[in-house]
Order: sequence, then structure tokens, then C-alpha cells
Amino acid sequence: MDLHQVPADVALAVDLIELLEVNQVEVETALSALAMVKADFERKRENLLRDEADNR
Repeated sequence: MDLHQVPADVALAVDLIELLEVNQVEVETALSALAMVKADFERKRENLLRDEADNR
């Protein structure tokens, strides 16, 4: 399947997996880093939602 025909999140996930594998990142290191990224983006989402609610 062409990555141009899949949802953006799927394409990004494939790109991230390839980046981690090509750079031979250890599994535990990758999982730890991804947990940090997830937490960071969840905080960003919360801030955006709070800002939107404040602007109503």
C-alpha cells in the first residue's frame, strides 16, 4: 500500500518505526522516548483545549 493513501497518523508511525530501526535504537530506549513524546503532546493538547475554552 502506498503511504500517500493511508491516514497521516499511520504514515507518521511507519516513518518513526523506520527511523528507530535504521538507527538501531534499543527497544527500551525507544519505548522510553516515545512515552516522553506522548506525555509532551498530551500536555500540548490539554493546553490547546484550555486555551480554546478560555476564548469562548
